[in-house]
Amino acid sequence: MAARKGRPAVGSSLHSTAPGVRPAATASSGPAGTPAFTRPALAPGLVAAIVLLACIAFLDAPAFVFVRWGVTVLALIVLVFATRGRAWWAAVLMAAVAVCWNPLVTIPIPGQVWAALQIVAAALFIVVGIVVKVPRTTEEPPAR
Repeated sequence: MAARKGRPAVGSSLHSTAPGVRPAATASSGPAGTPAFTRPALAPGLVAAIVLLACIAFLDAPAFVFVRWGVTVLALIVLVFATRGRAWWAAVLMAAVAVCWNPLVTIPIPGQVWAALQIVAAALFIVVGIVVKVPRTTEEPPAR
């Protein structure tokens, strides 16, 4: 059957169970059933966790400075999303990670403690990425 303009074809599985009946939107949903929030810190948090866990072997290598740069930048990105989501505890923890992994002003931490901190920071990035929710805005950004 031919599809109608702007609508799924008659008999399509995209229709609700009863014709003409729309599913009720939940209180946490925005327009068209989208959630009222996003989790923008999840992707950079997962990337940072992968980098931290994969690069434990580079702790004594000169290439670890690149790991420090990457983790610092990702921590600052997650920090911005945490402040937008008003998760102040997560913003403070991400600021601490950014300071500890800062490649310009290094903090002298012994090797075994540093390896443990890599694992703790990876878990922290995952938790913050899951917990931080930024509300969706329905208003248009101001014109410049």
